[in-house]
Amino acid sequence: MSAASRGLVARLRLLSSGPRVPFPLHRSFSVESLVDAGEYSLAGGGCGDGRVVEAKPGVMAPNSRRTGAIAVKCGMTALWDKWGARIPITVLWLDDNTVSQVKTVEKEGIFALQIGAGQKKEKHLTKPEVGHFRAQGVPLKRKLKEFPVTEDALLPVGTSITVRHFVPGQFVDVTGITKGKGFQGGMKRWGFAGMPASHGASLSHRSIGSTGQRDAPGKVFKGKKMPGHMGDKQCTVKNVWVYKIDPARNLMWVKGQVPGAEGNFVFIKDAVYKKPDVSLLPFPTHFAPEGEETSDLEPLVADLGDVDPFMAAD
Repeated sequence: MSAASRGLVARLRLLSSGPRVPFPLHRSFSVESLVDAGEYSLAGGGCGDGRVVEAKPGVMAPNSRRTGAIAVKCGMTALWDKWGARIPITVLWLDDNTVSQVKTVEKEGIFALQIGAGQKKEKHLTKPEVGHFRAQGVPLKRKLKEFPVTEDALLPVGTSITVRHFVPGQFVDVTGITKGKGFQGGMKRWGFAGMPASHGASLSHRSIGSTGQRDAPGKVFKGKKMPGHMGDKQCTVKNVWVYKIDPARNLMWVKGQVPGAEGNFVFIKDAVYKKPDVSLLPFPTHFAPEGEETSDLEPLVADLGDVDPFMAAD
């Protein structure tokens, strides 16, 4: 008996002796969900495993982990604070962040929230992607990102994550894809000094020089800094200071540079090392009061203190 026949016989025995499977074993290529969404609709937002997730403010514990957000890098500029100090600024735009999926330990093995940002037409998405959004009952999104959270930081599907999720003055970690530089030499890629400009150096001014030893070990060690592809890699800039937020336009001003070119997506989350004060953060996120008009809100600036840093020496 061939291997294919043995596999077919084993499958038939499993179907005849095992318990009946409530779901079809074969599904045609369609954007319709396998299960009726009404079976798992729960008050406050369900996860499909019987867990009820409610959208209500809570108290953040020291070991709690909130979700992050997806932002678009708008570019860089400079601002002057109230003391006259120049601050290099990167402007980030949180474009319609929404919780698109809730993952739990019982079903996926992890507590996490999938966040969607932006908008996209159906014709620009694949059928599995369209089916995912329809199954969750959320609008079509341009970018998705999963953020691990603790159980007390879960949010129901459809919850909006605005720029008020973060507080001016706190530190965040920003992750993005760096600008691609193509194939570069050792001087640009690693900062090598290069070879002499004169004194007999011929056609080797930007060379990296020797790459190994002699007969022992007789090879070039792995990881040697050499010319090669530069950039276009995921990079995380830690401890980025949030200078100002604008709730009316969903903009965030952070100090310094973040990875990526203008128009690229970056992922923002609470800093790991310079942890913010948990008493100041909205947990699990900021919920707008009833009847609040977002367009009337003023920008919020970080507290710079009452001592002029330029007069402190006096």
